[in-house]
Amino acid sequence: MAAADPARRCTSDPLLVVEHLTMRFGGLVAVNDLSFEVGRGDITALIGPNGAGKTTVFNCVTGFYKPSQGRLALAREGRALPADVTALTRTGRRSKRFADGDLYLLERMPDFEITRYARVARTFQNIRLFAGMTVLENLIVAQHNRLMHASGMSILGLLGLPSYRASEKAAIDKAAYWLEQIGLLDRADDPAGALPYGAQRRLEIARAMCTDPVLLCLDEPAAGLNPRESAELNDLLRSIRARQGTSILLIEHDMSVVMQISDHVIVLDYGTRISDGTPEEVRNDPRVIAAYLGVADEEELHKVEAEIAEVYT
Repeated sequence: MAAADPARRCTSDPLLVVEHLTMRFGGLVAVNDLSFEVGRGDITALIGPNGAGKTTVFNCVTGFYKPSQGRLALAREGRALPADVTALTRTGRRSKRFADGDLYLLERMPDFEITRYARVARTFQNIRLFAGMTVLENLIVAQHNRLMHASGMSILGLLGLPSYRASEKAAIDKAAYWLEQIGLLDRADDPAGALPYGAQRRLEIARAMCTDPVLLCLDEPAAGLNPRESAELNDLLRSIRARQGTSILLIEHDMSVVMQISDHVIVLDYGTRISDGTPEEVRNDPRVIAAYLGVADEEELHKVEAEIAEVYT
């Protein structure tokens, strides 16, 4: 069976285009000349063995790292990418507004601007809730920028003016909506740290969604979940994609989650893309199987490929 074509998958409507991304830490190349696309409204999975460079890619997309090389362009509201990105690159600007949507070069933006203006949100491998705050307060905190703007940097809030009260009510309503979506409305006043582990995972995703992202980056959202909780996670992510139209980029080691919900899968090994395609294409790619099994020898790789071909013929 032939291996999946490792060339970058071209989507008809890309939200995010990553081109020739390279990240070096001294003499270590964590990500090597990586290119891929995230389709608008797609669930895209970034997978690979431990140490493959997946979280480094996330850190570049979300502004925690500035890449050594490469371009990360995000287009809002259907803005076409290629020609405009090239023109914008020449100007040295970070972003540009068009009649049909905004265009952002993420590699040029600090992390807070990527969150606020490009509207990219993320979660982490380790849960980072405010454990001592209530479940509701965790979701209201996510709307801090909007509330501070509505309060005139606190003055209007202190005076209790109607414009601020309306914004505060809208923030509470949005938090209540997401608590209902994740089945935690009845625990709104409980400390977030008192929730079961799976509920904390869902709450962290809901908190990210309270920022109204166009791209939601999830770093191992199914880590530590039992099969029932993983199924609930799948339902939640499908719902986010269907109801909010949010594109999702996720890192995940749970292949049952990846194969059930992903539209597009990218596989990394030692910082290099080795496969890129549909879940079915990636699952049957001998290079992916070899990477996960630790097969490094070319002859052994051919044996794996032959065995797969025998099964599927």
